[in-house]
Amino acid sequence: YVPLSTTKSRFGETIFKRSAGSYEAEKVQLHQVTVQFNTVDDVEVAVPMIRTLFKRFHPKTDYEVIVPLELLRQAEATKRIFNIVLGSIAAISLVVGGIGIMNIMLATVTERTREIGIRRALGAKKQDITTQFLVETVVLSVGGGLIGVVVGVVVPLLVSKLTDMKTIITPWSVLIAFGISGAVGIVFGLYPASRAASLDPIEAMRHE
Repeated sequence: YVPLSTTKSRFGETIFKRSAGSYEAEKVQLHQVTVQFNTVDDVEVAVPMIRTLFKRFHPKTDYEVIVPLELLRQAEATKRIFNIVLGSIAAISLVVGGIGIMNIMLATVTERTREIGIRRALGAKKQDITTQFLVETVVLSVGGGLIGVVVGVVVPLLVSKLTDMKTIITPWSVLIAFGISGAVGIVFGLYPASRAASLDPIEAMRHE
């Protein structure tokens, strides 16, 4: 930092630019003015006043006011939009995966109808059948969740090692992802499990 008067006496107020064998001169009184505030509230109040002053003395708008706080808020708004978009994509993927699991379990119930009838005839209750198929569904979804967690942890580590990009993996994000995979199995496995439990034992035993 040097005094303004020293800058003018040492370097002058004229900027010379050379391009394609020609010279261009521009007289600039100030290149940049930096205004600092103690609190964020002061920024909220002072920025409109500064812009009003510039508009009054510079009707040609030969200046630019850059407010880091506004840039930060724009970045946060953009981040929120990306989070919403990525969250929507993840939600659609979960629904599609859940429907796939439900279809697989419904096909399994159809193939094992005779087995269900035999179990019911031997004394198994509806709750036992429901628990059996619900556990199978959860195991299927949790297995897929484990694969997803492994891939989700290994890929960022490889990206960090192969590039200069830093990736962060938090334990709670892994736990949440794993828990959601189990929850998807429970939610989409209830209908196939209840359908299996509601089969008539006699009709189920006649199924071939």
